[in-house]
Formats: sequence, structure tokens, C-alpha cells
Amino acid sequence: MDFSSLDLNALINDYAIPWGIRIALALVIFYLGRGVVALVVRGVEKVLERQKVDETLVSFMTSILRWLLLLFVVIAALSQLGIDTTSLIALLGAAGLAVGLALQGSLANFAAGVLIIIFRPFTRGDFIDAGGAMGTVDKISIFTTILTTPDNKEVIVPNGGIIGGVITNFSARPTRRVDMVFGIAYDDDLRKARQILEEIIAADDRILADPAPVITVGELADSSVNFLVRPWVNAADYWAVLWDTTETVKLRFDEAGITIPFPQREVHVRQPAAPAAASAPAVE
Repeated sequence: MDFSSLDLNALINDYAIPWGIRIALALVIFYLGRGVVALVVRGVEKVLERQKVDETLVSFMTSILRWLLLLFVVIAALSQLGIDTTSLIALLGAAGLAVGLALQGSLANFAAGVLIIIFRPFTRGDFIDAGGAMGTVDKISIFTTILTTPDNKEVIVPNGGIIGGVITNFSARPTRRVDMVFGIAYDDDLRKARQILEEIIAADDRILADPAPVITVGELADSSVNFLVRPWVNAADYWAVLWDTTETVKLRFDEAGITIPFPQREVHVRQPAAPAAASAPAVE
């Protein structure tokens, strides 16, 4: 009896053929699974684009989905080879937990970035006040939002700070109300001052007729009678109208002899009493 041929046949039947089938099935599972993953990711991407979800979020979500599905495909292929994947899954879970604990702040910013992209409290180009900074939104990413300040500084704000606080979007509405207060002295002509203010507002083409501007006496203050002047303008004209109107009111009030009171303080300096003359020393 040829023992070498028997050993070779047993090796082929017991190891080569079963392992060859397992490896072939694992490769089939891997390649087919990879193709299915590509189809699923492409389908999800089309659905998100059809729903007009932001491109940044689409790219990020499809990337995460692709890697998660590929991870399941690899685990399935390894399981076909007879490898115990339970320990591998537990190891991956423990590693994920450790990474999550180490990156709590980053994950909070990531979650906030997803919320910003989904709910869109502001978009690129809006002028906002959020996260302790004010400026024009230049870029919205998953972890941070980049603002450009009016003096052309770049401010990078973590998304967690934005979502966790108050967001003021100055560009959300097409029109804004300009709130101004002008005080005149009690001795000045109230009607004349009102007429001047009405003329200034009526002469400015940037001020909207609807809603109608408000010009009224708002307060009898300690040293002045305060007019509230509240015209409505297009959002892009807000600052120009505010500055131009303030300057024009000062010039027109000066021409009409109307004074704008300003805080004054009288300071009384009390001179200390002169010290008494020292007595002359006695002469013995």
C-alpha cells in the first residue's frame, strides 16, 4: 500500500478542497457584497439629492454608509472562512467606544453640523451672529462654520457652540427696520423737529412706503425729548440708511437751531483751608 498517495489524497480531501471552497465563497461574498454596497450607496445618494439635501451632508453620509456596509461584507467573508467574528465585533465595538469617549467634543460638533445642514438656520452668504461671533457665512462644514467679519477677518466657529446658543440671522428676511432715537432739548420746537424728521425720511428713496415709517415722541427723558424714528428698508440698505440718516438729522437740526442735549456734569472743587501759621519758638 502506498501511504504517500493516501496522505496526499487525505490532505486534498480534508483540507485543500474544503478550504478552497471556503476561500472561493469568501471571495464571492466579498466581491458581490462590494457591488451591492456600491448600488445601495448610489441609490441613497440619488434619494438625498432628490430631496435637495446639502452636498456636504450627502457626501459625508454616503461615505459613512459605504464603510459601514463594507465592514459587514468583510465580516461575512471572514465568517465564511471559519474565523470567529464575535471577538472581532466586540473588539471593534470597544475600539469605537474608546474613540467616541476620546472625541466627545468633536462628535458634538459633528452632530451640530448635521443639524445645521439639515435644518438650515442659515446658509452661505447670510450675515449672522452666532457662537460668540458675527459675520458673513463663508463655509459650512461638518465640524465648523467659517465666518468673515465686516473687517475681513476669518473666524472659525465650532458647530456645537452655534447650535447650543442663540442664532441671529440678519439676512433671513428681505427687509429690516432701522431703529433710531433722536433727542431734542425741552426748550426746542417739538413740531418743527418732527417736521424735519418727516422730511428727511420722505426724501430718502431707500426707505420703504410699506410698512410705513414711524416717527413719534417715545420718551420724556431727564434732559431731552426723545423721538423714535423707525423706517423700514431692504436688508442690504440697513447700515447705509442708519448712518446717512443720523448725519442728516444732525446737520438739519443745526441749521434749524434745534439742539441735541448731551450729558453734562458740574464738578465743584473744594479748596482745603489754609493751615494755621506755626507759632514762633520762644526766645529764652
